[in-house]
Amino acid sequence: MKGAELKLIVELMKNSRKNNKELARLVGVSQPTVKRLIKKLEMEGYVREYTVIPDFSKLGFCIMAMTFVKWPKKFTEEEYDRIVKAATDLDKKKSMSIIMVVRGIGSDYDMVIVSVHENYSACRELIDDIKQLPLASTFDTQCFLVDLTKDTRYRPLTFSSLAEYLQKHLKTEN
Repeated sequence: MKGAELKLIVELMKNSRKNNKELARLVGVSQPTVKRLIKKLEMEGYVREYTVIPDFSKLGFCIMAMTFVKWPKKFTEEEYDRIVKAATDLDKKKSMSIIMVVRGIGSDYDMVIVSVHENYSACRELIDDIKQLPLASTFDTQCFLVDLTKDTRYRPLTFSSLAEYLQKHLKTEN
């Protein structure tokens, strides 16, 4: 990735509402170049979407949960696809407040689900729903809960801090 492209991503991560004129000034290229680079970054998948990161507590969510799931065995891709389809169908039926679901490794767990909830009962219901998925009867789950009503967070969810990290690395490389 070229320097201008990375600088553009950094600026969009800080605030995706900046107009092309402002982005051109910050990145050091022309407005037509910004427009072309944005289109290229979108087409190549570097930019997936433009969104807002809300204050979840002001929207009525009191808890953020990170639910770690341990599978009893290594699933085949067919079994995994079956679980994903059932989870997708369940989400359509119940419209769950899940932010992210990804496979991973670490702490002896295979997947993490990040979700927000109005209360503990809603969080518990999500975990119970997960345990009803196909092949899930022996899933081991652990939850880490974050109280969103307390303003004692060291660093709230934002991409600005990641943009600052990238920006510092840009300066050392250029």
